[in-house]
Amino acid sequence: MRLNLTRRAALASALVLPTIARAQAAPVKIGMITTLSGPGGYLGADIRDGFMLAVQDGKLGGVSVQVQVEDDGLKPAQAKQIANRFMKTDGVKLITGIVFSNVAEAVAPDVLEDGGIYISPNAGPSSLAGKNCHPNYYVISWQNDTLHESAGQNANVLGYKKIFLLAPNYPAGKDALTGFKRFYKGEVVGESYTKLDQTDYAPEMANIRAANPDAVFQFHPGGLGIAFIRQYQQAGLVGKIPMVLAAPSLDTTILGAVGEAAMGMNVTSHWNGDFDNAANKAFMAGFVAKYQRQPTVYASQAYDTALAIGAALRGSGGNVQDPAAFRKAMLPANFASTRGKFKFGPNQHPVQDWFGLRVERGADGKPTLVTKSTVLTDHGDVYSALCKI
Repeated sequence: MRLNLTRRAALASALVLPTIARAQAAPVKIGMITTLSGPGGYLGADIRDGFMLAVQDGKLGGVSVQVQVEDDGLKPAQAKQIANRFMKTDGVKLITGIVFSNVAEAVAPDVLEDGGIYISPNAGPSSLAGKNCHPNYYVISWQNDTLHESAGQNANVLGYKKIFLLAPNYPAGKDALTGFKRFYKGEVVGESYTKLDQTDYAPEMANIRAANPDAVFQFHPGGLGIAFIRQYQQAGLVGKIPMVLAAPSLDTTILGAVGEAAMGMNVTSHWNGDFDNAANKAFMAGFVAKYQRQPTVYASQAYDTALAIGAALRGSGGNVQDPAAFRKAMLPANFASTRGKFKFGPNQHPVQDWFGLRVERGADGKPTLVTKSTVLTDHGDVYSALCKI
């Protein structure tokens, strides 16, 4: 009888082990919801491509992954539908990719409420950074206010005493002006909220001219930024009233589109293509070789996001079904960031350095962003004090 029981146990183990092996071999599904159409379409394309560059042989951190990519069309309701399908139908536990903060505010709470994990490669709205923070919500890019705080500090350093401010009327635009004013010590002589789909900035140009500031701070990402700078040039303001900007208002794609109009503009960023570290050199070379174009800051953030996920998958054995184990492996940030130093603050948003960049003429004669100075060191966000995880 004992021998029979032993044989039965051995047979049961033989049947169970292949099942376990198959389950372990199943790739971790990652749902990417991003903006691939409209004026902001190239932002999502760079997020997608930067992320996929880090996926080596279908793996992140040595764990097999399956990345499903969908276009949200910059429509929060559409993004919510995609997230619901990912989680309820496709069995996706981990979601990333969102570009715009109004979309993130619509999607992330649903993902978290359903027991999912959200990791942001870009949008970092203030509404999710403080008292509404969550143990399964991570931001790899920035908290929205912080990049514009760096621009405000840079305006101080540059000696601008009077500033005119502009940004689109949506969560990231409001965070932008709030962040800038938090650090800027001069006088705000005008403040204007534009529309997220605006194409004609003639009224704003007239208001700027009438206010006659020392400089203009404007936050207009993607195609909005291209239109704004082109019309700024057409209005005769380039060369008369300088701009002080944060990274999204003059990424490499915008710079390529506006060209000479951007010469001499000052920008702050946590990353630039000329950063001299091994991770960034590998990223730059790999991105250009694979996609035949220069990456934007969005691509660098998405690459870092993929590396961060890879480190968490490696540390948790690829177990996204246990958010606590995943979090334990995620928080040490055991990956080499393209921006150099990187760590998570108390609200799982970055603590990082910010740098002053300037548009100068490169070796090829074309305008390029050159890193010139350090503006802020080990800078976190003000909302982290309100986060109780």
